[in-house]
Amino acid sequence: MDKLNISVVIPVYNSQKTIEKTVERTTKVLSEYDKINQYEIILVNDGSKDESDAVCRKLALLPYVCYTNFTKNFGQHHALLCGFKQATGDIIVKVDDDLQILPSEIPAMVDALIDKNADVAFGDYVNKKHSPFRNWGSKLNNKMAQSLLEKPKSLKVSSFYIMKDYVAKNIVAYENPYPYIAGLIFKATDNIINVSVKHAERKEGTSNYTLKKLIKLWLNGFVNFSVKPLRIATLLGSILCVLGFIFLIALVIKRMLDSDVQLGWTSIMAAVVFFGGVQLLSIGLIGEYVGRIFISINKFPQYVIKDKVDGRKK
Repeated sequence: MDKLNISVVIPVYNSQKTIEKTVERTTKVLSEYDKINQYEIILVNDGSKDESDAVCRKLALLPYVCYTNFTKNFGQHHALLCGFKQATGDIIVKVDDDLQILPSEIPAMVDALIDKNADVAFGDYVNKKHSPFRNWGSKLNNKMAQSLLEKPKSLKVSSFYIMKDYVAKNIVAYENPYPYIAGLIFKATDNIINVSVKHAERKEGTSNYTLKKLIKLWLNGFVNFSVKPLRIATLLGSILCVLGFIFLIALVIKRMLDSDVQLGWTSIMAAVVFFGGVQLLSIGLIGEYVGRIFISINKFPQYVIKDKVDGRKK
């Protein structure tokens, strides 16, 4: 087998205390991996509020590091798209900046990808060290991907994954301002595997994924890569219409059989509130789709690059 060129993409956000160690450990692993011809590390600073920019600029002096600095925080998936566009390797590896993903697991991931002739490999954490909130979020994310993105039930999606270059090229062709990498992967290929990997505890800081950011991420998956939510709203509306019609017939029959029956204000108001809520939910869902279509048509940018330092060109 010919030796490989590998690109490691690392989105950076408020990681001044960990990004240098992440690059050092990644460099050590890649330099000792005998299947590699050459490697590069691509850092994308997603509007960090700490000194991550200064640390990354120092790292960009290395001949295998490329550093891109955003004007503001656009989101991790936007940073990944930017990194994938700059990758030149045969295999692209996504690593986080917090040292919870162990660079030492990269060779095992690459070996499995090559041996099984897969297009994409997701790390399957043997013992996840995330907080209970993040673990719950991951489970919900997997359920969402399974129901809306046609993810195989046996496949686990994680934040540690690698892919062949032709998959990455297909992903970066996405031009809309709402990227969701897992959704793009499942649209590009179904030749995906899991590889068992270790997971480390967080040494510094806390997770940057708040409940608000997780909801925003799930919403991208809901409405950008599937029309199933609209179909669910249609089905729910149809069911409620049938139930409402049955309820109306039952009231009429009951009134005909017993003239003393009083049609209650409570039941009427309950029905109005319930059906009104369903209608507003459905309209809101349609509005979300229409709003995103409007933003996409107006070509809002996925990200804006402030400046770039490319050590690979030296």
